[in-house]
Amino acid sequence: MRKSPAEKKYKIAVIPGDGIGREVVPEGIRVLEAAGRRYGIDFSWTHFDWSCETYLSTGRMMPVDGLDQLRTFDSTFLGAVGHPKVQDHVSLWGLLIPIRRGFQQYVNLRPVRLLHGIESPLKNWGPGQIDFCVVRENNEGEYSNIGGRLFENTDAELAVQESVFTRRGCDRIMRHAFQLAHKRKRHVTSATKSNGIIHTMPFWDERFAAIAKEFPDVRTDQYHIDILTAHFVRHPDWFDVVVGSNLFGDILSDLGPAVVGSIGIAPSANLNPERQYPSMFEPVHGSAPDIAGKGIANPIGQIWSGAMMLEHLGQHEAAIAVEKAIASVLENSGPRTADIGGKARTTDVGTAIAGEI
Repeated sequence: MRKSPAEKKYKIAVIPGDGIGREVVPEGIRVLEAAGRRYGIDFSWTHFDWSCETYLSTGRMMPVDGLDQLRTFDSTFLGAVGHPKVQDHVSLWGLLIPIRRGFQQYVNLRPVRLLHGIESPLKNWGPGQIDFCVVRENNEGEYSNIGGRLFENTDAELAVQESVFTRRGCDRIMRHAFQLAHKRKRHVTSATKSNGIIHTMPFWDERFAAIAKEFPDVRTDQYHIDILTAHFVRHPDWFDVVVGSNLFGDILSDLGPAVVGSIGIAPSANLNPERQYPSMFEPVHGSAPDIAGKGIANPIGQIWSGAMMLEHLGQHEAAIAVEKAIASVLENSGPRTADIGGKARTTDVGTAIAGEI
């Protein structure tokens, strides 16, 4: 279904979403267009106004045939989803989760890297000393819709939420983590909690041990999630590729960017590695309604997500060029937004990075 890198013509579905998503997505496109001009890549952008605003006016985050509309695209470029008038579980289960699951985007990949020009809140850590990836299982685990509530609005009210861990789901995310580590520092860390969660987590540990045998040249370790979060803060240099369940991976992949300076610069990819379906690329940050409309949001997370999209599409040189442009603007005192110590506007940063390319 997916194209070869030689074709260099791509149809991209664009979902700006809510809040600052509508401000950072145009800057991501600006930079991708600059990379396209330099490397002969032709993008065709189709915008979809699917958001919480759409939900408030229609009762749905996206149309019933939304997945069918997206299916023909090479990738989806997403901004952010969330609105003060819409509960988070409504927006998440109305748009992101149907896309992630409908298109088997079972890998959520989130790089964590301390760049030149960014000051970590941790003492005595410099650029290049923190560089790891969180590989989050993205289709099952703790984020299951199996469960329900009984006796609502009474003193006997109860809620049940089931976690779903399958051998297929565990094996494929762990195998992806090991394959990624092979291209990096050959070290995989597993996030677990098998001392307290007595069924799913021991199963996760067993599958991790089984998949590790397929990669004898990759070093492994595992930590319970509570101490692992402490190690992210005290020893961030210990890690290369960290693999976790849906919930644990979600937590770790927000803590990681905080350790290296700002969640505003953090990218992510929702990948279908087999390329049977389009993958989706989005920044880690949310819709940030407190600053939406002010033009001061950091677009680097969106721009870096664009670089990850280029890499997935097979455009390695262009992807590296975008990453280098981000690094150059940060290192050489280029414009920066308030979250990383500057006063620049969103468009200033996007224009500067595009100019570097």
